[in-house]
Formats: sequence, structure tokens, C-alpha cells
Amino acid sequence: MFPEFEVVPAVDMQDGQVVQLVGGERGTEKTYGDPVEAAQRWVDAGARTLHLVDLDGAFEGERQNAAAIDAVLDAVGTDVDVQLGGGIRTAEDAISLLDRGLDRVILGTAAVETPEIVREISDEHPGSVLVSLDAKDGEVVVSGWTEGTGLDPAEAAARYADLGAGGILFTDVDVEGQLEGVRTDPVRRLVDSVDIPVIASGGVATIDDVLALRSAGAAAVVVGSALYEGQFTLEAAIDALADT
Repeated sequence: MFPEFEVVPAVDMQDGQVVQLVGGERGTEKTYGDPVEAAQRWVDAGARTLHLVDLDGAFEGERQNAAAIDAVLDAVGTDVDVQLGGGIRTAEDAISLLDRGLDRVILGTAAVETPEIVREISDEHPGSVLVSLDAKDGEVVVSGWTEGTGLDPAEAAARYADLGAGGILFTDVDVEGQLEGVRTDPVRRLVDSVDIPVIASGGVATIDDVLALRSAGAAAVVVGSALYEGQFTLEAAIDALADT
């Protein structure tokens, strides 16, 4: 997983459309059109991995954008790796998605509520589980970032690594979607706590932010708003990573 640092474009879906939320708050979304068109755009620009999120599923507790997700998977085929989160609450659902050809499932609420689900899925598909640790005010939050858990992100990451997680997806909710820059200290602390890849997300506004997260030890960075708003292009980010 992520043998070299990658910029991973986000395709977040709500009501069958690509959206980006500010700070994870419903009602703040900007809409960016059809998911298949967005996914194909990023593949054509050089993406090696796509990050799909069913936002309705994250908030409602069960997947809501299955048709759009299936359409994206059919469109990109095996050209890129695809990871999916949002509303995956059971091992059976996760394993079904992986059997269908998804490369990685992202578990947030389910992993917090039932940690053993990580081991159950990993036994069937080793290395396929990304545990999503979304942090707000230094605390892991779940259910679409609406409920606190009292968990410390670094301590939780170490626990899930022991359960067989293939990687940790860390979202800094306090800066998510604001295009005001990243905070590297929380990422560095998480990287130091585990021996599995940490994928960073939240706050990226510039290519310098991307480079800073690589320097902090992240294996990849998920980027949404900055790419959709044209703050920089995926091609330019890939070139910058190759040149430094």
C-alpha cells in the first residue's frame, strides 16, 4: 500500500453528486457534478488511487450512494486502486465490497464501536482495512464527525494496527475543507505511534501543504477542495513530488 507518496483525489458523494463539506458540517457543501466524470478526470490526470466517500452513508449509518459508487468502479476498472468509506458498518458488507473488486474499505464508526471487525475483515482480505480516525479538538469523532468518542488518535491507531489494519486514514476535522493549510504535528504524532501507513487528510490548500505532509511521514494525502477549486492541479502536485 502506497510504496511511494501519493496525492489521492477525493470523490465525496451526497445525493449522487460530488460535494465537499467544510469542517464536516452538512449544509456547507459545494457541489461538483457527476462522480464518474470526476473520477475519470482524476485518473486521466495521473491519480493512482481514488478515495470515495458515501457522505449520506456516514451520516445515516448505511450506504446511500451505492449506484454512484458502482458506476465509478465500473468506469475506472482496474486502472487505479479504489478505497471507499461511509456507511460500512458490518464485516459482511465490507467483505462483499472487497470481493467485488474494491481495493480497500475505510472503517470509522464501525471500528470504534466494534474493534474486532478490523481483524475479521483483515483475516479474509489482509491489508485491506483503513481505519478512519477523524479528530476534532484532539478527540476521535464518529457518525459523520458528529459524536465524540473520548479516544486519543495516536493511542487508537496503535490499537488498530495490532488488530491487523492495513493503514490509518487521519482526518484533521478542525481544518477540513477550509483551504487554510495543514497541521503537521498531529500527523507526525500519529506516524510515530504505528508501523503501518498513515494517510493524511484535511486542510490542504497548496502544493507546499502536500510536501509538508510527506515530510511529516504520511504515506499519502487525500485532497478534495483544493483540487476541485483549482488551487493547484493534480499534475502539478505529482511533478512537484517527483522534483523534491
